[in-house]
Amino acid sequence: MLQTLAITGPIYLVIALGFLAGRFGIFSKLDMRVLGTYVVRFALPALVFTALSQRPVSEVMNGRYVLGYAVGSLTVMLAAFGWGWRWQGKSFTLSALCGLGVSSSNSGFIGYPIAILVAGPASAAVGLAMCMLVENLLMIPLTLVMADSGHAGGGRWYRILVQSLIQLARNPVILAIVGGFVVSLTGIPITGVLARTINMLAMSSAAVSLFVIGGTLVGLKTKGMRRDVTAIALGKLMLHPLAVGLMMWLVPPDDHTLRAAAVVFAATPMLSIYPILAQKYGFEDMCAAALLLATVLSFLTISVILWLLGPILGWAA
Repeated sequence: MLQTLAITGPIYLVIALGFLAGRFGIFSKLDMRVLGTYVVRFALPALVFTALSQRPVSEVMNGRYVLGYAVGSLTVMLAAFGWGWRWQGKSFTLSALCGLGVSSSNSGFIGYPIAILVAGPASAAVGLAMCMLVENLLMIPLTLVMADSGHAGGGRWYRILVQSLIQLARNPVILAIVGGFVVSLTGIPITGVLARTINMLAMSSAAVSLFVIGGTLVGLKTKGMRRDVTAIALGKLMLHPLAVGLMMWLVPPDDHTLRAAAVVFAATPMLSIYPILAQKYGFEDMCAAALLLATVLSFLTISVILWLLGPILGWAA
């Protein structure tokens, strides 16, 4: 258990530092937004590009990992959607957003810093790239299509899908994934000043991203929405890693550290842009509250999951 706390402790201390910096006005909400933009547009793409470009495609593109993570995430997403629409009587749009909340992780801001300590830099970076492929090419477009289909004034599903794919084509992380694969396939060497510059940007990702998460939690409230918010948060922190873990057991990647990384990524709170995606439909307050509760509870749930993963990773008791 001490090994687990040694891993999670620094992660949540940096998050707490970001929260305190925002709470006492050292950094404003606008400042945190600027730092978050830096991470999303520069640091994370550099990290993903470095991970993919420096390894053979056969090592990077692990079909079993992608299949297991995608099926596990999609299963939980559809289960949460069914729970909201059929059993709770919620709208089609809100049910789709509930599904996204329990099935899409904060892979870059929280998942990667933990995974790098659990599975090592190589497995963590490769796992991050594959998780982002699943989230950006499957989970987010599917949710937007479903949410817009149930929203008043929403367009036809295929137009929504095309618009989502066009936006994804401009996403720096997606461009970094494509670029990394191209470099890996062609064998183009990235050396010298360019390599050192990309590495410097990549190394800044973990600390800055955690700091931003803490800052964004300032001012979020859960009052009046506790039942739904609790269901989404617990579904994300418990059902998602359980489903992905089951798939990693049924269709295991050869590298056991990749299996552990997949569970770690699934165990993190929902993606930080979750409330932003919900803003268009008027549900940003509920989604922000779910993000807050999941982030707070994740200190306990991730610690338990890492403790359970200890024997698999060969940690000492």
